[in-house]
Amino acid sequence: MLVLVAPGQGAQAPGFLNPWLELPGVPDLLKQWSEITGLDLVRYGTEADAEEIRDTAVAQPLLVAAGLVSTRALLEGTDPGRLGAVAGHSVGELTAAATAGVLSDDDAMAIVTRRGQAMAEAAAVTETGMSAVLGGDADVVVAHLEKLGLTPANMNGAGQIVAAGTAEQLAALAADKPEKARVRELKVAGAFHTHHMAPAVSALERAVADVAVGTPSPRLVSNRDGQVVTDGPDFVRRLVGQVASPVRWDLCMETFRELGVTALIEVCPGGTLTGLAKRALPGVTTLALKTPEQLDAARELIAEHGTAE
Repeated sequence: MLVLVAPGQGAQAPGFLNPWLELPGVPDLLKQWSEITGLDLVRYGTEADAEEIRDTAVAQPLLVAAGLVSTRALLEGTDPGRLGAVAGHSVGELTAAATAGVLSDDDAMAIVTRRGQAMAEAAAVTETGMSAVLGGDADVVVAHLEKLGLTPANMNGAGQIVAAGTAEQLAALAADKPEKARVRELKVAGAFHTHHMAPAVSALERAVADVAVGTPSPRLVSNRDGQVVTDGPDFVRRLVGQVASPVRWDLCMETFRELGVTALIEVCPGGTLTGLAKRALPGVTTLALKTPEQLDAARELIAEHGTAE
């Protein structure tokens, strides 16, 4: 069985959309979504520097646009039903929802625009951020974070927990690391998936109020608890609440294992989730889709590991 996954914020890098613009129709598609988002997605994805695309209000629409462009290219001429399951990490859940038919691509772009704006506004209230804690015993790490007033915002599995909180709390973590663990600052501009993001929840509720919602196909795996969600409105409700609650990617990978995953493709800008899968899902073939040159290899994986048509 093959799982298609979409990365979250922090996966972006300067110029990462350049090779995708060479595909027919992609520049026009990005211009269309630029009108929806009010952002020049082509410029941000090709010319902007790291600091510009670190901005939450820019990074989130840019990542979903990249995920949708690469997914469209990958699945062109392929039955999406060959995918065993789809999932996204944090904002990548919007890419996954559109891939599974719960949202249209245009609605996903409109929602992620409001999501990014609302989370940026919430982050501006207090100086906050996130740091990855690598290694150490999970229970010990979580207890240490809670002692410092930090939230284990992303339980990513494979020995990685992301801490979120104020700048002062993160500085304390850098100075006082959990036993046998390393700490690395992440390229995000807020304490996402914590109580600091509570104001963004109500903004997102309004953003999805009148959106047409479909039934997931293929299966969608939720960040909230790693469960397969078969009801479209339920998944949208989870999307809304997720901005202020932890990402349980560890449980998502457990579900992949229970479903019998044999291959995993991470759409553009791939790398983060395949890295986690290599450590947590030994024996599973992985591919991080970074450029169109990898599309043929990704399609071969779908042909080999996908559900029979």
